Amino acid sequence: MPVFFNYIEKRDGTVLNDWLLDYLPAYNVSYFIFAIIWGMGALILYRALYNPHIYIQYSWTLIFVNLARLITITVFALNPPKGIVHLIDPITGIFYGNKVITKDLFFSGHTSTMVLIFLCLRKRTDKIIAFAGLIAVMVLLLIQHIHYTIDVLAAPIFVYAIFLVTTHFLKPDEV
Repeated sequence: MPVFFNYIEKRDGTVLNDWLLDYLPAYNVSYFIFAIIWGMGALILYRALYNPHIYIQYSWTLIFVNLARLITITVFALNPPKGIVHLIDPITGIFYGNKVITKDLFFSGHTSTMVLIFLCLRKRTDKIIAFAGLIAVMVLLLIQHIHYTIDVLAAPIFVYAIFLVTTHFLKPDEV
């Protein structure tokens, strides 16, 4: 992944006119974002220990979501939003080569992760918690100006479509 991220960071892209980000002041809310994402990651991992189909469905869908993100990020060259406050995650920084990446924008990987967790969880209470976490992360990403509004809003559409296709091939009766 560092080769891909080096490539996209070097290219020039477009700065979008995002009226919502223009309205929102930028704040560093990294701790809240990662507390929610890693908390939900722990929940789905715990649930997968007792239902391995959750892990299988999550993993296969994540592979195709990441491939879709590689394609859309390559096709839609974007520069970061005005007022971006860099988001640094010490846990996943390893995969980015411990560099700050600002141009992996369309569509949001953080939002995608949260949508996928929501879709894969089975229990009603888990889904309610995951949905609240998803909305919170979407709002916090915009507050930190990490993504354009379109990046955050497009992610659920892409992930849901990929989830449906993946679920079809995993034989939903068995998942």
